[in-house]
Amino acid sequence: MKRININKYIGTALLTLFLMGCSNILDETPRATFTPTYFTTSAGVIGGVTSMYGHLRYMFGNGYFLGANQAGTDESTWGQNSDANVWNIDFSGVGTISNTAQTGVLWGTAFANINTCNGVIQNAAAAGVSDAIVAEARFFRAFDYFLLVQTYGGVPLDLGSGELKFNTSTSRTSTRNTVPEVYTKVVFPDLVLAVSNLPDAGRVTGGVTKTAARLFLAKAYLTYAWWLENPSHIPSYPGAYTVGTETRTDPDGKTAAAYYQLAYDIATAAIAAPASFGLQSTFYDVNVGSNDRNNEILLYADHTQTSDTYNGGSLSYSGGGFSTDNFASWFEQFNYTVITSSTSSTVWTAANSVQREAAQAYGRPWTMLAPPHGVFKTTFADKANDSRYDGTFVATYRANFKEASLKVNGAVPTYLYNANFLPVADRDPIVSFLPRDTTGVDYSNTKYKCTIGAGVLPTRADFVIEPSAISRICYPGNWKLGPYRTDNGTGLGSPNGSSTRPFNIAKFSELFFIAAEAAVKGATTSAVSGSYANDGTARGLINVIRARAGKWKFNNSKNVTQVADNSTAMIAATPATIDINYILSERSREYFGEGYRWLDLVRTQKLIELSSSFVICGNSTTKSNWLLHVPETFTRTILPGYYLRPIPSTQFDNMDMTAAEKIAYQNPAYQ
Repeated sequence: MKRININKYIGTALLTLFLMGCSNILDETPRATFTPTYFTTSAGVIGGVTSMYGHLRYMFGNGYFLGANQAGTDESTWGQNSDANVWNIDFSGVGTISNTAQTGVLWGTAFANINTCNGVIQNAAAAGVSDAIVAEARFFRAFDYFLLVQTYGGVPLDLGSGELKFNTSTSRTSTRNTVPEVYTKVVFPDLVLAVSNLPDAGRVTGGVTKTAARLFLAKAYLTYAWWLENPSHIPSYPGAYTVGTETRTDPDGKTAAAYYQLAYDIATAAIAAPASFGLQSTFYDVNVGSNDRNNEILLYADHTQTSDTYNGGSLSYSGGGFSTDNFASWFEQFNYTVITSSTSSTVWTAANSVQREAAQAYGRPWTMLAPPHGVFKTTFADKANDSRYDGTFVATYRANFKEASLKVNGAVPTYLYNANFLPVADRDPIVSFLPRDTTGVDYSNTKYKCTIGAGVLPTRADFVIEPSAISRICYPGNWKLGPYRTDNGTGLGSPNGSSTRPFNIAKFSELFFIAAEAAVKGATTSAVSGSYANDGTARGLINVIRARAGKWKFNNSKNVTQVADNSTAMIAATPATIDINYILSERSREYFGEGYRWLDLVRTQKLIELSSSFVICGNSTTKSNWLLHVPETFTRTILPGYYLRPIPSTQFDNMDMTAAEKIAYQNPAYQ
């Protein structure tokens, strides 16, 4: 399979994940190629396994990979600065998805790493390494194939030298296996072995563990169960494609119900025996940069602020889209740098009061993905009890003119002047997104020259924007993904550099969602013991997460410590009967904007139902303020065939196959 270009991603060894605060780190010597002979040595096996951790950074933290898993869903649509990379996968009439759409990051990255996994697994016995180390390779092979089969349908197990064999040949043909073959030949058996042979604690900091393998095995069982059941008659490929007529069977003769039960049993076993993993005490603690790599995170793509080389991207300036850069947060941040205040208290004399800063609420803005109104009005309707709205979004943009050394008449001022010409000091609110629509907001007042079209309320110094006024231009950024640096000094730091934070991939909390979803789908439940004891029902499992969401430690919007426990109110508000839509809403509250949503809606076959219509305001800065904030309803045309992404055009460029064979290789919606 020439297109896969095996050496591109893993041949340079990807440079190590630099793991702070621990002498037990991943280490390697960069190599030009990996060969079968190299994999027969202990150093070769360890080098190959290390590269598997490195390959995560080509996907997780890559803004385009994030966009491919967010755009076109109820969480995200295109923003002011979007281009075809987002338009073409939004299905809202601004572009057309094809095999050149930005959905191919996974394809090339995953197959290159799979070949490395094949090499390690095939040759490691000669190197005398432990089963636990080989289990890491099995984990990553299953991890990549699981992503591939969810995204594209059936994919090839033979890369040129036989199924699941290490390939060094130049093969220009390829045959796709079926979805059941991918799951039953590699995803399930590899993860079962990983669960058996991986340790409770990682071999290195951030290394994969038994708990991580259990999570992905449970999720794979859950996803495959949905695929077998196919309640909405969504077509798959290869195989019968006509909607409503496809017959799906499991090679081992198991039913969807059996796989739902396996998902439930594996997930609840992991909850009951979490080893050193668990839930952080508050949702804020999970995502605050100062607490990165905490024990809720089961897998992450790591970065560091100590060097460009080991970070995988420039610490000072990055154009974005380069190999292992972590620039995902840029996609979900609006251009807050156009916000201005005044240097005068009587005549508007504009000054940039909020500038780019390497702090979690700020960073570099790209305005590529904008959240529709339903996110703020429905998904995050409870902003008082539930801490997850405050722990997800930047609802207040604060002045940083002191850190920026803004000069007025040769000196940094004590105050600037904002809405109602009221004074604002450094770190005071400049623009606030209100928790709910409020009577009396004036968007038409031009006296204050607010460059983002925000409104004014009497007596308030901050400009305000209601949920119904959120637009493709101006919206709360995703605080969870924002940068965190400890080397800023007293200034703004390096907000244009690649993020030095790890990008979280898997969290212990998801085990509760997997088990709850399996329970809704009919799995027999039983009480869960241990630190997270509950009755094992979908409601009981979800309430563990909701109770935690009711606990506050810090209020981001107000920038103050806030210790509160609203867990009783959160539990009381949980419906007596949990359904799939409620679980999906809870998943959105927990994982908004982290790249889960596309796969969640595809798995549960809810993409068309939940994403076909949305409301958001305008995209033109030439409109007057009040016109800019008029909500519009948009519709998406999502065909059943779009539940699969297209095989990327680069796959076909180097395949020596006939035109008819290439057409047959592609998913039918894109043929």
